[in-house]
Amino acid sequence: MKIDFKAGEISFDRQEFEIDVFTLKFIRHLNAIGIRYVLISGYVAIVFGRSRNTEDVDIIVEKMEFEKFASLWESLKDEYECMNAVDPKSAYFEYLENQTPIRFHYRGKFIPNVEFKFPKNRWDQYSLDNKLRLSLNGKPLFISPLEMQIAFKGYLNSEKDIEDARFLYQVFQKHLDNAKLAFFFREFAVKPKDVRKITGDLG
Repeated sequence: MKIDFKAGEISFDRQEFEIDVFTLKFIRHLNAIGIRYVLISGYVAIVFGRSRNTEDVDIIVEKMEFEKFASLWESLKDEYECMNAVDPKSAYFEYLENQTPIRFHYRGKFIPNVEFKFPKNRWDQYSLDNKLRLSLNGKPLFISPLEMQIAFKGYLNSEKDIEDARFLYQVFQKHLDNAKLAFFFREFAVKPKDVRKITGDLG
């Protein structure tokens, strides 16, 4: 798979798998209503070819008024259902407003699902405000900045997360801002031994 990285956009073509189809279909609803979003966590590695399973796709969306969220709920209701709540008011006021994610899945099929949440801290907001555009088979997606994504995976520190971080580092090493990456490693207090596992040379 050839990945082109230029002018602040990543583009590539490859076979789409179930998780890609699910993700692309869901974000079409966000785009139709004009909801800003950013994809984070495991799917960011998977979309670039990392071979591992995942049951969910993590999405941070802009903090919005209830009316806008209700429009999204209406758009989704025929094909999706919410795992947490039965109506938009409870989803919004009992969950999202209290910094608790909600999950959407196809009706009658719990996997895969979207973990849908508002920004809960300055780094979530940073991801949303500094998202990176990619094009999968000509279809646009927005992901977390790679330097931040790699460092945050190092902070999470599970074997799976370290492998995700190392994969992204190896794929995009020539395009990363090493000063920015080092900054995020410090901000997230990633242990030097884990930095070395990820980069091999920045620890």
